[in-house]
Amino acid sequence: MSDNVSDNVFADALVPDVDDPQFADLIETFTVPARVPLAPEIEMYLATHITPLWQATEDILGVLDIPPPYWAFAWPGGQAITRYILDHPELVRGKRVLDFACGGGMQAIACVGAGAAEILANDIDPVAITATRLNAKHNGVEIPTTTENLVGTSAPEKRWDVIFAGDVCYQQDMANAVLQWLMAEARLGTQVILADPGRTYAPTHNIDELETYDVPVDVAVEDSDTKFTRIWQLLPDRH
Repeated sequence: MSDNVSDNVFADALVPDVDDPQFADLIETFTVPARVPLAPEIEMYLATHITPLWQATEDILGVLDIPPPYWAFAWPGGQAITRYILDHPELVRGKRVLDFACGGGMQAIACVGAGAAEILANDIDPVAITATRLNAKHNGVEIPTTTENLVGTSAPEKRWDVIFAGDVCYQQDMANAVLQWLMAEARLGTQVILADPGRTYAPTHNIDELETYDVPVDVAVEDSDTKFTRIWQLLPDRH
């Protein structure tokens, strides 16, 4: 990746360096650096206790109208994709990559180590973007970020070789919109990689299974201590 972000085609989408100081304070107060269970090569700021973080975030939510702290957990889809990237670096080496709904950015961090040419980490939650930046710095890398809502966009200057999307199928309206957009990207030649641990609205057709993992998860967040998670490539629907 270029040291000069102005050389990056995504430079116009970058979030300002300082979003809000209380975002970083929230992350550093209620999380601790911990190894990602399925990808211990990466260490991230993760929540050890859900309730205090959730309550603290709700205090900010009342003022700033930001989403719950999904960024504070290593969700199974994100872990699975991260492991897959680390085991198959050729998937992203030399390519332009989008980490969609990045949460804490572990997939994007893995892409740096795998030699991606350009990386953009995207999440509409500004706290998630702050977490991504802190996690990137903690792992000794820099990652361009944006809070732009990319769903439905199709600008030629924002064409990616690979898009990763983990755990995006848990809510029906969102899943429908995201999958429709990702299918449009696949038709344009982008390699779209999904990971899902059996959420209700995961796709059932136009997919090619690439790998499966038993992913260690927080039993307080999920309904078990492991989640069987599939990685798929989304196949273009020409109809």
